[in-house]
Amino acid sequence: MNPKLINVLKRNAVGYLFLSPWLLGLIGLSALPILASLYFSFTRYDMLTAPDWIGLDNYREMLLNDQKWRNSLKVTLIYVLLGVPLQLVFALSIALMLNRGIRGLRIYRAIYYVPSLFGGSVAVALLWRQLFGGEGLVNLLLRQIGLPGHNWIASPDTALYTLIVLKIWQFGAPMVIFLAALKQVPTELYEASRIDGAGRWKQFWRITLPLITPIVFFNVVMQTIQAFQAFTPAYIVSRGTGGPLDSTLFYTLYLYQKGFTHFQMGYAASMAWVLLIVIAFVTAMLFLSARKWVYYQE
Repeated sequence: MNPKLINVLKRNAVGYLFLSPWLLGLIGLSALPILASLYFSFTRYDMLTAPDWIGLDNYREMLLNDQKWRNSLKVTLIYVLLGVPLQLVFALSIALMLNRGIRGLRIYRAIYYVPSLFGGSVAVALLWRQLFGGEGLVNLLLRQIGLPGHNWIASPDTALYTLIVLKIWQFGAPMVIFLAALKQVPTELYEASRIDGAGRWKQFWRITLPLITPIVFFNVVMQTIQAFQAFTPAYIVSRGTGGPLDSTLFYTLYLYQKGFTHFQMGYAASMAWVLLIVIAFVTAMLFLSARKWVYYQE
């Protein structure tokens, strides 16, 4: 072995020793499972027998013949396209309100952040199912003001929108990030604009929004990726079925059904890789579009 290489290894031995737990975790818990799932995606594998190599058959079946797969992709896209923008608009609105120097800002910030801590939990999903059920609190309030109730969860026309409302309710994390960005906008710009006669609305569109576009972009990317991976709300609210009539059949829920209910692990692996490609494509498009609307200060 090269003497110089040996000397380098000796000098860095302690560093490699401390780094080894992370390297073992990366290889054993991330890299190898990823490579294994790629291999399984080209096989017929039920976790009970040895994988049977079938090439691209899983992908062909998924893209050409699986109507339920297409519906799960459609449901997920609706969830992403409606839930993410509405959540970020609501988060930015709350951040603008909290940025006005009100008393007890830290308390309000903590209170508004709480939904993001519990929003993806099983307990909150169960609570959501009760709130929007036939005898839930939402219908009780509607009846109090003379409006007819509705079983929001059991209706295919409204079930998905209850999950979108839950997504919007999880606005705490992007709200805190927006609030930090608003604190960085120079106050002298607002003072100069007021002298020129600009109102709050014009200040928002001409000063605030352009200067926080990098943070808007960051939140859009992060929340979009999270929305594509949403699983727990749909699983709990629909009791794992994706119903009614597959109206809440998220992509990840259908993937779970294929892999762990029907034991078609090879097919589920191919679905996972298609999801990865979709998320990568959407993220790449967001980065390309950022050149036209994201403003970075010198």
